[in-house]
Amino acid sequence: MLRSHSLARFWRSWLRSESPRRPVLRWTRLQRSVLLVLCLLVALISSWPWLVEPDVRPGLTAPFDAVAPKDARVVDSEALKQRRSSLVPSTLVQVIDNKQDQQLRMRLERYLGELERVASSDDADRIGPVNLSAAEEDWLEERLPDERLSWDMAVRRALERMLSQGLVNNLAEEQLRQATSLQLEELGAADAPARTLGSKLLTTTLQGASNLKTDPQRSQRLIEKLITQQGIPVIEVNQGDLITQKGEPISSQAYDVLDFFGLVNRRPKLGIWLIRFTESLAACGILLLVMRRERPCLEAPHGLLALGLLLISQACKVWFGAAVSPLAVIVPPTLLLAQGLGTSSALAWMAVASLLWPTPVTGLGEGRLLIAAATATVAALQAGRLRSRAQLLQLAVLLPLGALVLELLLLNRSSGSLVDQDWSRLLPNSGDLTSEALLLGLLMMLTILVIPLLESSFGLLTRARLMELADQERPLLRRLSSEAPGTFEHTLMICSLAEEGARAIGADVDLIRTGSLYHDVGKLHAPDWFIENQTTDHNPHTALNDPIASAGVLQAHVDEGLKLARRHRLPRPIADFIPEHQGTLRMGYFLHQARLKDPEISEQRFRYHGPTPRSKETGIMMVADGCEAALRSLPPDTSDAEAQATVKRIVEARLSDGQLRQSSLSRAELELVMRAFVKVWRRMRHRRIPYPIPAKRRFTA
Repeated sequence: MLRSHSLARFWRSWLRSESPRRPVLRWTRLQRSVLLVLCLLVALISSWPWLVEPDVRPGLTAPFDAVAPKDARVVDSEALKQRRSSLVPSTLVQVIDNKQDQQLRMRLERYLGELERVASSDDADRIGPVNLSAAEEDWLEERLPDERLSWDMAVRRALERMLSQGLVNNLAEEQLRQATSLQLEELGAADAPARTLGSKLLTTTLQGASNLKTDPQRSQRLIEKLITQQGIPVIEVNQGDLITQKGEPISSQAYDVLDFFGLVNRRPKLGIWLIRFTESLAACGILLLVMRRERPCLEAPHGLLALGLLLISQACKVWFGAAVSPLAVIVPPTLLLAQGLGTSSALAWMAVASLLWPTPVTGLGEGRLLIAAATATVAALQAGRLRSRAQLLQLAVLLPLGALVLELLLLNRSSGSLVDQDWSRLLPNSGDLTSEALLLGLLMMLTILVIPLLESSFGLLTRARLMELADQERPLLRRLSSEAPGTFEHTLMICSLAEEGARAIGADVDLIRTGSLYHDVGKLHAPDWFIENQTTDHNPHTALNDPIASAGVLQAHVDEGLKLARRHRLPRPIADFIPEHQGTLRMGYFLHQARLKDPEISEQRFRYHGPTPRSKETGIMMVADGCEAALRSLPPDTSDAEAQATVKRIVEARLSDGQLRQSSLSRAELELVMRAFVKVWRRMRHRRIPYPIPAKRRFTA
């Protein structure tokens, strides 16, 4: 019990070291269970090859010397595969597609109907299914009903004969016209109008159409028959022949011989699998620990997103094997996490994804993996600072180009450079590199398109999202400026103070700017009850004459603000500014009024419900909210030292009341914040030169 308690205490102290910006956010049991299941899945996928794959395979170095124990004739699987591939184009067996036949019959019937309407129409310019000659027009007008039925049946029979023989869709029109004319010999001479018209109609019906489809089973049987006739390729092995030599690559022929003699172990390698499984599971745990150390406010959906991306990445590696592009499976997720969770979390994810490779990485894969890791590092460092979608799009174009140039440079390096090895063998040809760069660019574009969806689904807060929320034309902020103009002006003043204070200590300026704009939106529920919005001497609190009820109105602006935040889908870090900027402060004026009536009344009834600030940003926000009115009320001749003393008095009051205890703001940081407030106050109270206004010139009548 004592050991578990000490471990828990060590865990909390480790997470809170280096002054994190928030206390650790506790996860529910269900959330922890889901994350554990995801960690187990990632570990299982990462260690899957050691459960199902043999211990040797073509391309790997031989772990032992192997000698043939007896004479044998072994099927050469590689040669057999190549022979099958060469036979496929010439052995496709095609059969009649009855569905396509029916569609062609229906097309002919439609054309016959259109031709009949042309024949019975008085309009000589009526458009028909085919172009008619003068002789064909005369024949259509003069034919009797019996002749029409007989001609229609002859055309249908000709169609059936051609369908039964099979059609190809690339037959030249002249050849098709000749074939249809031969099928209509019963209609008279070759130049007879009945025959030429029927040939035209059939040609129009069949041109560009095919009624053939490939039969895979018959094609496969034909391939096997041809292979049997030509002879199955075999490898002649004599007793004592050296199959593999330790340390040399295993060829496909050597692998076939090893497999024939039962020297390939296909049983699960439980020892290696257990090691790989444990490594992968530990890597997932370390990833979550690093993410929570950097962001103690990390929510369960954030961890779910990181592990889900890792699971997809590992599944792609196992599914595609050596053909997988490291750039494609590492760089886009790193970009996404850098935007949503920060550079440190993205780099941690990239490191885990690069190290957890299900198959050994050598030769070609090693060079590609190094380039992918370098590209992902650049993406993480840059994406964490980008403040707009346009900059992200530029990054999505430049990164693939940079990766392509880097691979081409490595491809052209001569032997003996770097680690005395030929790096050109580690990379594919330039055509493959271009395709890989295009694939990376496409995936990064898709990632940028998906980021706005993930922002709402997983509660991500990107720089671009913060800039969008800070737009003062958003409906909630426009409503605040029109319905509570005094509160809006107060908000802008607070925003200036808090932003400069955050900049002075290196806090998140974008976050505090956006949070400041929304911290008082709850006053929209009753703007006239707050003095900054009162344009007359009438004060509703005076008429109410109930300090407890008035305190309830003040608390309501926090509760209603949280409701508006949920309704307008504000991210949690922004919504936290609403209750935390008041913390559990006393409503001093109404407490004083209440104690005039009842000296024994509890102070707790006149405190905000909290919580107190749990980040540096909301702590600065609380101090700025308290200093704004005091600085605004200072007379014009106030010196900087007097303004500094005013700000310090308010900060000391907050400290003595315990409001900044969880904000992790140090005394030195508070000193810098106070100086920044005075700097903002000074520039807002700057003097102006009085401009003389000349008298209006008078004009004579």
